[in-house]
Amino acid sequence: MNVIEARHLWKEYGDNVVLENVSLAVKAGEFITVVGTSGCGKTTFLKLLLGVETATRGDLLLDGKPLPDEPNADRGIVFQRYSVFPHLNVLENVMLGAELAASPFWGRTFGKRRRAIREQAVAMLESVGLGTALLKYPSELSGGMQQRLALAQALIKKPRILLLDEPFGALDPGIRADMHQLILSIWRQTGLTIFMITHDLKEGFYLGTRLWVFDKRRHDPQAPNRFGATITYDIPLGHTDRTTLHTIQQSLGANHD
Repeated sequence: MNVIEARHLWKEYGDNVVLENVSLAVKAGEFITVVGTSGCGKTTFLKLLLGVETATRGDLLLDGKPLPDEPNADRGIVFQRYSVFPHLNVLENVMLGAELAASPFWGRTFGKRRRAIREQAVAMLESVGLGTALLKYPSELSGGMQQRLALAQALIKKPRILLLDEPFGALDPGIRADMHQLILSIWRQTGLTIFMITHDLKEGFYLGTRLWVFDKRRHDPQAPNRFGATITYDIPLGHTDRTTLHTIQQSLGANHD
């Protein structure tokens, strides 16, 4: 059964058509990388998956049922900008999500429940390489360490689907390579379904099991917002020939704005 399915999905803001007639199906455990020119609707699609935006037309399904129209524990997200709380230390940042889930009113737990959450958070931080930084504050962390912290925040509630919005775009090449290995290790160990936006085509080919290219099939120079983007390529990686790669590179270059 498909974990995520879209059927003739449209997203419009007034006269601005962002996504046009998107249809897709994703099975559990797939790693989808998403590329496309700026403004082609990649992040809008991720927001639809997260539940902070709703489709104008069409259906977006989770396990064959309408996807909840607000974020929940099934879906975790990591942004390019570090979404950590500067006034909390590393351990507190990760514990907070689990505490809010356990105690929505107070946002804090006590006794055995708190000790269990702390142990869970420590284990999660150790798994992302922050086991020696538990009491540090975000301002004391490098960019790569802050993204590791953001990953731990997203994973503490054990989501089924992980959404990554250019999570490594601001990192230096060496740190970026380390993060590639980390996210691949997490994916293999957990069996998460991952959707990752990237502007780096090589990164998309390296990390994913499928590559999606978002682009417009129709263009109107007199009304650039009249038509929206859809998935113009859906490529199972590991079966991609050089001709296809070159074609995609040309397409992204030609339509870059």
